[in-house]
Amino acid sequence: MNTKLFFKSLLLFFFCFAIGNAQEILTLENAIKIALDNNYEIKIAGNNLKIDQTNVAIGNAGMLPSISAVVTDNNSIQNTSQTRSDGTKIELKNAENNSLSYGVGLDWTIFDGLKMFAKYDQLKELQKMGDAELKMTIINKVSSVNSVYYDLIQEQQKLSDLDSTIVISKKRLEFTKNRYTIGKGSKLDVLNAQVDLNTDLGNLLKEKQTYANAKTLLNQLLARDLNTDFKVSDTIKVDRKLQLAELMSLAEKQNPELEIQIINKKVSELQLKQIKGERYPTVKLNTGYNFNDTKSSLGFNTQSSANGLNYGFTASLNLFDGDAQNRNEKIAKMQIDNSSLAIEQQTISLRSNLTVAFQIYLTNLDLIDLEENNTAISKQNLEITAEKFKIGTITSVEFRAAQLNYINSRIRLSSAQFQAKLSEITLRELAGTLNF
Repeated sequence: MNTKLFFKSLLLFFFCFAIGNAQEILTLENAIKIALDNNYEIKIAGNNLKIDQTNVAIGNAGMLPSISAVVTDNNSIQNTSQTRSDGTKIELKNAENNSLSYGVGLDWTIFDGLKMFAKYDQLKELQKMGDAELKMTIINKVSSVNSVYYDLIQEQQKLSDLDSTIVISKKRLEFTKNRYTIGKGSKLDVLNAQVDLNTDLGNLLKEKQTYANAKTLLNQLLARDLNTDFKVSDTIKVDRKLQLAELMSLAEKQNPELEIQIINKKVSELQLKQIKGERYPTVKLNTGYNFNDTKSSLGFNTQSSANGLNYGFTASLNLFDGDAQNRNEKIAKMQIDNSSLAIEQQTISLRSNLTVAFQIYLTNLDLIDLEENNTAISKQNLEITAEKFKIGTITSVEFRAAQLNYINSRIRLSSAQFQAKLSEITLRELAGTLNF
């Protein structure tokens, strides 16, 4: 068997292996869609955003009047004794008295130092914060799905590589047995080949367990049955065109964590406006229409009734509150200062993380190029070594070394591709451009 035929048999084996193990192919796009539909954290963040949206109402800011209907019914039964000014004395046992009043009243704050407008703007900012928090939750979850998905591709490639080395090890064992049978090889070569084959089989079993665990983790992220079986794509494509300056610019505009800090500052500024509004008078309008009916068993008037409109206004101004106003304003200003510091801190941290992640990204791209070259060289070396091994010009140990060099270079290439993809995902996550 020549070298070309040897490797063709390996390719045929892998083709048959793939056909025999056909499963549902779960694409990354479908995985992300399932995660967005099912993930509990995203659902909770979505509900929180709906709460914030519901809270954005002029009534919640205090701009609308309050209208109330009131009914009051008081009854009493008393033993009554009265002495009038002319000396007449009247006594009545079990005297019944009744007072009934009912009506509709309206109270409306028409001026409160513009606090209500600041409150309404604050509710809008809180809605924006809820939107940013939902975006951050989604990006974090999509990033996790991406990482686990590409890890599965890497583990899937490792399985393929280990399958490949087992096929080679079996061929090697077959060759050494044949050579031993015809007296051209030693028993030691056969034993070494058998041990190496068993080692490869053990590594394959361990890798299958790692692969199964990664599938379980992805099912968990997708919030679906943990036993759902599937396969993932077989290639890792890394975007090599990312630029640090562009990522920095995008991050300062779109990073949800930085966006939340900026909104926090606006919320603090609006809180200060509301506190300053306490320095101005509060003016309220009040009106209502009431009905009154009173009955008394004893007295000058045994029955009276009235109905009509009442209206008026109240104005109040805080003249002194133990210096609480000044303290509250100082605290609010310090909270704004803290918000500004938090923005600066988040910006510096974001730039630092992007710079570090970009350097790792560039290093991983170089590692891909290096390992691609190593894989090509080790493959060529294995082909030459296999040919020499079959004609008996090199030892079994030398063939095993060439075999391991080839397989390990393929595994390192898969790892380099995976690490580069992780760097790309991290950069997109920090820049707020991770596609979901």
